[in-house]
Amino acid sequence: MPPKAFVSWSSGKDSAFALCEARRLGLAEIVGVVTTVNERYDRVAMHGVRSELLDRQIAALNLPAIKVLIPSPCTNEIYEARMADACAAIKASGVHHIVFGDLFLEDIRAYRERTLAAIGMTPLFPLWGRNTRRLASEMIDSGLVAHLVCLDPQQTPANFAGRRFDAALLQEIPAHVDPCGENGEFHTVVSQGPMFSAPIGVSIGQTVEREGFVFTDVMPE
Repeated sequence: MPPKAFVSWSSGKDSAFALCEARRLGLAEIVGVVTTVNERYDRVAMHGVRSELLDRQIAALNLPAIKVLIPSPCTNEIYEARMADACAAIKASGVHHIVFGDLFLEDIRAYRERTLAAIGMTPLFPLWGRNTRRLASEMIDSGLVAHLVCLDPQQTPANFAGRRFDAALLQEIPAHVDPCGENGEFHTVVSQGPMFSAPIGVSIGQTVEREGFVFTDVMPE
C-alpha cells in the first residue's frame, strides 16, 4: 500500500498535477492538502488567489485542508514556525509524507528534504526532472484548465496575465521563460482537471501591479 500523504497545495497547475501523478503512479494515497494563506489579504500566498476560489478548489478535491495563515510581510522564521506547526498536526494524524509539485530547482528540493527530515517526515516529488515543455503539454492534454494569476514582468510579458495556460500560450511564450514557470516567471490557478470532482466556473477580473509583480484577479462564478 502506498503511504498516506498531504499535498502542498499552491492552487496552481504544478501542485494539482502532482496530486494526479502521485495517485496515478501509486506513490501515495492523498488524504489532504495544506496551503499557505496571506492573512492580510485573505489570498493564497504568492499566487494571490482569493480564498473563495481556494475553498471551491478544496470542495472539488473532496479532501480535508489545512490553511496556514502567514502575515504580510512574512519573515522566513515566522513562515517556518507556522509550517512546522501544520506539519506537526499532519504527522500527529498518522501521515508522514507531503507531495510537492517542484520540477527541477535543486535548492528548493534540498530545503524541503532537510526541513521535513528534521521532524521525521518525507517529501515526494512526482514531477521531478521531467522535461517541462512536455510536462506542460501533458497537463493541458489531461484536461487541466488554468489561468496565469501572477507573473514577474521582468521575465514574462505583462500582457500574459490572466491568460489561459494552453497550447497557444506555450507557442507564444518567450524562449527564456520556462514553459511551467518554474523559475518564478509566472504562477497559475487551476479551475478544472482530473483532480476535481467538477469544474469550477471562473471569470477574469482586474489586473494590477503590486510590489514588482503583476496580478490578475481570477474569481469564482
